[in-house]
Amino acid sequence: MSGGAPVPRAAGAHYLRGMSTRRKVSLITLGCARNEVDSEELAARIEDAGWDLADGADGADVVVVNTCGFIEAAKKDSIDTLLAAHDSGAKVVAAGCMAERYGKELAEALPEADAVIGFDDYAGIGDRLDDVMAGRAHTAHTPRDRRTLLPISPVERGSSASGVAIPGHGDEHGGGHGGGQDDLPAGVAPASGPRVLRRRLGGGPVAPLKLASGCDRRCTFCAIPAFRGAYVSRPPEEVLEEARWLAAHGARELVLVSENSTSYGKDLGDLRALEKLLPDLAAVDGVERVRVSYLQPAETRPGLIEAICATPGVAPYFDMSFQHASGPVLRAMRRFGDRERFLELLGQIRGHAPEAGVRSNFIVGFPGETEDDFEELAEFLSAARLDAVGVFGYSDEEGTEAAKLDGKVDPDEVARRVEELTGLADELTAQRAEDRIGTEVRVLLEEKTADGGFEGRAAHQAPEVDGTVLVRGAGLALGEIVTARVVGSDGVDLIADAGAP
Repeated sequence: MSGGAPVPRAAGAHYLRGMSTRRKVSLITLGCARNEVDSEELAARIEDAGWDLADGADGADVVVVNTCGFIEAAKKDSIDTLLAAHDSGAKVVAAGCMAERYGKELAEALPEADAVIGFDDYAGIGDRLDDVMAGRAHTAHTPRDRRTLLPISPVERGSSASGVAIPGHGDEHGGGHGGGQDDLPAGVAPASGPRVLRRRLGGGPVAPLKLASGCDRRCTFCAIPAFRGAYVSRPPEEVLEEARWLAAHGARELVLVSENSTSYGKDLGDLRALEKLLPDLAAVDGVERVRVSYLQPAETRPGLIEAICATPGVAPYFDMSFQHASGPVLRAMRRFGDRERFLELLGQIRGHAPEAGVRSNFIVGFPGETEDDFEELAEFLSAARLDAVGVFGYSDEEGTEAAKLDGKVDPDEVARRVEELTGLADELTAQRAEDRIGTEVRVLLEEKTADGGFEGRAAHQAPEVDGTVLVRGAGLALGEIVTARVVGSDGVDLIADAGAP
């Protein structure tokens, strides 16, 4: 049974089993669901370049680590993973957010890595791997602020993990992902532009689906826009085509991911694009459930709330990025809202769907946060009745405005506030789970348990970051969505009987 782990998280390693005698690459993914999509695109490019994807580092010629660079703990995990890969005896390539964010600096500080590649290297990943095997030195990029890059034209959209176009990387095969393999249908990317390649890693009935890349917000604590670039929406038909491909490859639940899903379509000239897209995604043959993640409270419009709550096949689930509840702290974060506005928003959501799931993350100890601000946050949590909560203690992130702010809170006090708020959150989310006892939930069955039951997730539970449901009953099968009655809870996790009266 899993608990309500905060995001970003170490998503673990995903591997494909290579059965030929060709050179082998092990691909390790750290971080959030957006990184999982990036890895699946990298995997397709690696295979298309004539490499096999190995099952683990043992026996691999090269280990590619898709790093996370969001917070200090994630960066440490990325470094530890790179060092462990080096110890396996394979060549090591650092990719992903940390590699993009630090580039040449990381390459100089970590000689154990044979190459440090940025997002713009992804289209030529086969060439980069050839260089590594041949001992040819790769010059790591000098990072630049991607927010200053020129806007991307609609023809160029969706071409790389960063949202930056990669000219001249088309697919001359027309269908499939190259190499004569029919893995991706035509139309996933514009015919006149580069293709978005993807290879599912790990299988299972749940798959992330990227709505957009980059972010246009300027939160003072966040460095992501600087290395992910400006917000770039994928065209709706491209998203739908990939959804059809994912469904054909076993996905039953699609989790829509981006840095900020509520901004989807604004650069396409349609602020209601997500509301219009959701019914079409839910209607894709084979898709049983669509879940939206990464919502900004200030941009969560009434029409979007209604679309998420009332569209059949769309989970009434709100991954709300509140971050705090004190108005002054939120202004210092360059964010909007306060306790009253957020409670009003939750009231609107539950007015449409009382059973809706809501999760959020919060930063405590932000520069200038007073004890009154902290109490305001605690009072909000007590009133909000959230299903899952992640609590982070503030620490300076280089290159962000918050790092230069006055009023830094003593680290010991930050730790105390984290402990106190985490304890409160655990108590409140457990109570919220208890409130669901006696109700019916629709559960996607994802794993078998040792005692013959199944573990899965209800509509109010997102993969990996929220709780789970232990389902008991006869005649159940993996990948099904079944109706079950909740008979108990354990923290944020539920116990339910399928077919119970």
